[in-house]
Amino acid sequence: MKRSKWGFFFIAPYIIVYIIFTALPIVISLYRSLFVNYRIGLEQVGPFFCGLENYAALLSDKNIYIYLKNTGIMWILGFVPQIILSLVFAAWFSDHRLGLKGIRFFKTVIYFPNLIIAASFASLFFSFFANSGPVNALLMDMGIIDEPFMFFSNTWSTRFLVAFMNCTMWFGNTTLLLLAGMLGIEDSLREAAEVDGANSWQVFTRITLPLIRPILLYVMITSLIGGIQMFDVPQILTKGTGDPNRSTMTVLMYLNKHMFSKNYGISGALSCILFLVTAMLSLVVYWFNFRTEDRR
Repeated sequence: MKRSKWGFFFIAPYIIVYIIFTALPIVISLYRSLFVNYRIGLEQVGPFFCGLENYAALLSDKNIYIYLKNTGIMWILGFVPQIILSLVFAAWFSDHRLGLKGIRFFKTVIYFPNLIIAASFASLFFSFFANSGPVNALLMDMGIIDEPFMFFSNTWSTRFLVAFMNCTMWFGNTTLLLLAGMLGIEDSLREAAEVDGANSWQVFTRITLPLIRPILLYVMITSLIGGIQMFDVPQILTKGTGDPNRSTMTVLMYLNKHMFSKNYGISGALSCILFLVTAMLSLVVYWFNFRTEDRR
């Protein structure tokens, strides 16, 4: 115990921060979700204990399912190209036979978008794709369109813009994670497979991908959690409306509206539902991964 106390001493800051900023808010949200507590004008209603009525009200509301679908669509549109780009770049950077030069420079450049605040990134794209923005001006100068295309008045163009921004911001981080896993693979394994007649695609799918499975699982889980918590980009890009026709309204934007109106009971219930959804989806990913390993 005399030696192990130093271990507890060094991990104490993390535990304290986790309890204060993560565990305690979860408990408070769960507690608030069991009460009717909202404000009408200057009048405060509640708090009155209501049990699971807030949960029943949310689950009977069709809007929450629409917003969950919106969140899932925009996450998939952003994650699929993100993981493909990251795998391609990581495979290139980790292959010493290609003799690529300036790898450190390119790794730094692709990580730069991750350092930009999402609010600034969304504001920049809003200016680029506005009706009088440079993108429309360029397309008209090239003769592709005759009049400005209203990107933010079309459901799928707005969703694609949100997905594209999320992909651009995060694929650099994903690339570095996958690259770290690929650099940890011994070259002798690839060389042995090539001696046995395996081509580059077979080496990648039969050796590289299985060996970086833990990192892929980590990327999948963290991206899934980030997708469910998607807020800042669509919030700023659509000015909090989720237009057109609320097709870009995410669950967290819906939660923010309840918090803004000081409806703490519904907000707490929605937070707990999001926590459960995230946990269940994470368990599904883990189960699918372990089931695939067992088949092998």
